[in-house]
Amino acid sequence: MSMEASELQDLSDDADYAASQQQGSASMMRSNSGKRSLPSEHDDAELIYLKDNVAIHPTQFASERISGRLKLTKQDSVLFLSWIPYKGQTSNAKLSEKDRSLYTITAVPFTEVRSIRRHTPALGWQYVIVVLSSGLAFPPLYFYNGGVREFLAIVKQHVYLARSAEDANVFLVNDFQSPLQRTLSSLELPSSLPVASGLYPSDGGTSNENQGRASADAGNRVSSVSQYGLRKQKSHDPTRDLSIHLLEKFSLVTKFARDTTTQLFSENNGFGSIDKRWNNQPVHSYPEKLSNIAEEKHHENPHSYPENDPFKDEEISNDVDVPADPLEFNKLSLVWGKPRQSPMGHKEFTAFLDSEGRVVESKALRERVFYGGIEHQLRREVWPFLLGYYTYDSTYAEREYLRSVKRMEYATLKQQWQSISPEQAKRFTKYRERKGLIDKDVVRTDRAFEYYEGDDNLNVNSMRDILLTYSFYNFDLGYCQGMSDYLSPILFVMEDESESFWCFVALMERLGPNFNRDQNGMHTQLFALSKLVELLDIPLHNYFKENDCLNYFFCFRWILIQFKREFEYEKTMELWEVLWTHYLSEHLHLYVCVAILKRCRSKIMGEQMDFDTLLKFINELSGHIDLDSTIRDAEALCICAGENGAASIPPGTPPSLPLDEVMLYPLEDDVL
Repeated sequence: MSMEASELQDLSDDADYAASQQQGSASMMRSNSGKRSLPSEHDDAELIYLKDNVAIHPTQFASERISGRLKLTKQDSVLFLSWIPYKGQTSNAKLSEKDRSLYTITAVPFTEVRSIRRHTPALGWQYVIVVLSSGLAFPPLYFYNGGVREFLAIVKQHVYLARSAEDANVFLVNDFQSPLQRTLSSLELPSSLPVASGLYPSDGGTSNENQGRASADAGNRVSSVSQYGLRKQKSHDPTRDLSIHLLEKFSLVTKFARDTTTQLFSENNGFGSIDKRWNNQPVHSYPEKLSNIAEEKHHENPHSYPENDPFKDEEISNDVDVPADPLEFNKLSLVWGKPRQSPMGHKEFTAFLDSEGRVVESKALRERVFYGGIEHQLRREVWPFLLGYYTYDSTYAEREYLRSVKRMEYATLKQQWQSISPEQAKRFTKYRERKGLIDKDVVRTDRAFEYYEGDDNLNVNSMRDILLTYSFYNFDLGYCQGMSDYLSPILFVMEDESESFWCFVALMERLGPNFNRDQNGMHTQLFALSKLVELLDIPLHNYFKENDCLNYFFCFRWILIQFKREFEYEKTMELWEVLWTHYLSEHLHLYVCVAILKRCRSKIMGEQMDFDTLLKFINELSGHIDLDSTIRDAEALCICAGENGAASIPPGTPPSLPLDEVMLYPLEDDVL
């Protein structure tokens, strides 16, 4: 990323922007981005635009500002943005020349800019926020003499600028593919990474101690689905899907980017009323008799959680006083969380069907799956119901007819790209880009498992064909990294290309917004997660607030691919079918996030983890989370939250079906 000693931090002086920020001066964090050779003021660059009196605020106070000159220059057809502070001019004596130089923005190419957000309040100064492809952002640039519209108009003359469908004040830069794709492709990572550690390589390298621990974890991890034709997971698989590691790198944002994105979550989705309501409401107190009930339950079932619970607080050795859990979480799960049952078998499933194959009691079936899961051999029959490919009131004959019709429809869709000649492909950039990305991803998705192992694997070829066909079926969304993670278990279960495709289509109807151009689907879920934590654990919420973690980017991977990297392959399928039941809530995955965080709360607060330490800690949980107790915890939290929890989740939040009036996949649009 192209920044020369640029500081990225939260700052604002107008009321609506600063309302969600903490009072007082914001702490400063340096960007660790590597420097590269960039055009300087002495290069033969064409001056396109110049604006004086554009200011940056190191703090939220209007009196403490650094004024400077904003420039747009062009060299070799590339547009560059620069902001240079005036020398010897400052509105506050406390700000030294060094302070001003820290904020200098030197020749940032627009090829590295993801979006520009404008803010034009009725009262106060206009400003823009430039967000980079890496997820980082520069401090707001305040136009004291106006001119934001003119600035955007000039930019539009030289780069492709498209208005976001979700927020009219966000303009996407060079958005020929999704911002998530550009974010991922812009990050550089080593060609191979350890499988089991769940770690991203740190900027400063990995210590020998951590490497040893990661290797040990990898050697000890064994997949529990070997009985279905899969083998032990390899400790070091160079072909492992790297997309998730790329997403982890995406999560490495500085304080300003994290705070700014937190603000944009609220502004982009229009959740101000929800935010204000919960900010003004105390956390509900729950019945005092909860403790007594829980103690009785504990005597009945004293071993509710595994003895090797990785979230135990015994290993914490510090003098920090950790606030008590207001819900008495250990007792809460005993009161409202039911123990897991054995998986549902074929004989039990047929009892839910009438003589013609209709599901008589769909809610009872979903409840049974929620509490026990499904035997693997039965998943091929039940998953299409849970995903919405089959309707619960369909008969055997209707489902057979549907499969026949959909098989022909799939063949027609597949033929669309199969019939593209090499000459056509040369003139079809979007097709070449998507095919190239899919070809790269499928050969590194779950290749440690026998079902996808080896050269010329037919299942890998089927995965590629399904994803490429889907990119034509849903051309607006296309293909994004992470989709192959969703398809892999579906293809493994269905063992049929057409059936897998349509099940995948049904899943993407709900989870496609995770790959939205603006990542609005992800932001909405992270916002909802923050409100649930605030509702269910106000001390933990306050801790995250004090440590600049309120946007919950450390949970990004959990939500993007629904915990696929946190559990073994079989456990992932067990969790997914529980989530797909929508038995207690469509958003149980958010309660799963809360459950894990609450299990770790004492360690997080006791060790005073900051954002980067917390991100590393969360990644290291991979492979060490007990699924059954986590589901039980999530169930208890969901019941406990009740209507207040549901009200904390904005309408249309994935995996809820999108609202009719909202465009799911933003299209190109004129700006200004």
